[in-house]
Amino acid sequence: MQNKLVLLGAGKIGRSFIGQVFSRSGYEVVFVDINRQLVDKLNECRQYKVIIKSEEADETIWITNVRAVHFDDTEKVIAELANASIAAVSVGQHGLPAALSYIAQSLIIRRQHHGDWPLDIIIAENLRNADRYFSAELSQLLPTDYPLNKLVGLVETSIGKMVPIMSQKDMEADSLQVFAEAYNTLIVAKNGFKNSIPQVSALAPKENMKAWVDRKLFIHNLGHSTAAYLGYLSYPTATYMYEVLASNELKEEVRNTMLQAADILLKKYPKEFTLESLTDHIDDLLKRFQNKALGDTIFRVGCGLPRKLSAEDRLAGAIHLTCELELPCNLILKALVCACHFRATNEFGEMLTTDQDFVSIYKTGIENVLINISGFDKITDRELIEKAILYENSLMRNKL
Repeated sequence: MQNKLVLLGAGKIGRSFIGQVFSRSGYEVVFVDINRQLVDKLNECRQYKVIIKSEEADETIWITNVRAVHFDDTEKVIAELANASIAAVSVGQHGLPAALSYIAQSLIIRRQHHGDWPLDIIIAENLRNADRYFSAELSQLLPTDYPLNKLVGLVETSIGKMVPIMSQKDMEADSLQVFAEAYNTLIVAKNGFKNSIPQVSALAPKENMKAWVDRKLFIHNLGHSTAAYLGYLSYPTATYMYEVLASNELKEEVRNTMLQAADILLKKYPKEFTLESLTDHIDDLLKRFQNKALGDTIFRVGCGLPRKLSAEDRLAGAIHLTCELELPCNLILKALVCACHFRATNEFGEMLTTDQDFVSIYKTGIENVLINISGFDKITDRELIEKAILYENSLMRNKL
């Protein structure tokens, strides 16, 4: 039987990265998605192209041996999962409850048909401690006697591939095509697999996966967002990331903020990282952030403020760790304050709905943002809150 990956989510990361690397390693890829037109088109064409955007020359990669099932075709989805060699989830946090329900139902049928054949699930979500979350949720959905720890491999990932928002024109030209950068390493938790690790060349198994998830969140995500927030304030009419990072002064401030975050990883995971390795990673990321051909927008990188400023995410999460580890966080705190002034829009001049909601909270005062969104404690974090208010007052004076 041919190896089969069932991938819940046929979005940009699903198609450009997860589906791509498994298809190119000989797997049949079965996408499950809520977009009926996308599902129908995948079934009609049975292939799609990934355009690798480079300043030298674009490269087109054809991804073949694919098909799709609509998310609402419950019985088909469960049957595909029950007979999968491996599964993956890339649906975003709002889609996880429904995805987990399908997975749980499929696991029961899988055991009936295949005995104790484990199902490994690659969790391609931007979610810290994703394995714990999946385990807790599946435990609630499965029978109490189901041996979850024996039959389900929960494989955390660190998704470092950058995939820009495509213009309406590009999507209309080919609804299946997706743009992406050349980076193609999928870091996975080595100890998460119950079966043998798949023979997929792009996989990079790591023993201490928590360290690598934190590296993605507190170096890559933090640095990318910092560049967007500082860039928007300095150049409010700019559209692309490469435009704002053309400023050496801004780029240096972003780099120093990332280096401040790197101190967290060095203290938290001293056996996993070195200052040299993290500095090299930071400098490589800054080059990737400036890829003109990728056309990554300030809007895409910075939008989603309620999530990106939440207590365990890139900025506030890093600040909470600096308090725990007794490290400085002035530059990261400044980036968080700058984020509160982010008002970038998409190609149609629209802010994200959640960002409009955020603005309403921000208008009640930055202290409310820090407490109600970023998880600062009004009493124990008083010094940090006061510093943030000072940054805020300085920004407002500069605006005037």
